[in-house]
Amino acid sequence: MKVAVWDTYVTRKDGKVMHFDILVDENTDDANKIYEFGRTYLKSVLQEGQPLSSNECRFCHIDKAPDEVENEILKNGFSIIEMENCY
Repeated sequence: MKVAVWDTYVTRKDGKVMHFDILVDENTDDANKIYEFGRTYLKSVLQEGQPLSSNECRFCHIDKAPDEVENEILKNGFSIIEMENCY
């Protein structure tokens, strides 16, 4: 499966900037849906309510997904790669 990678930077409640990628099927192009996936992730790491829009999240590139990422996308609609300050 090829996935669209959305590069995301969100300011946490403590002021640090967290960096993560939202991965979705390459055919998913509804930005609002992708932002909603990001909000779901933020809620799971106790950062609910932080802004997430085109200012924080942008399409970056298309890539081939490893099997575990593909399975997560098929199950949940998205996958997250945590890069910096996610906890």
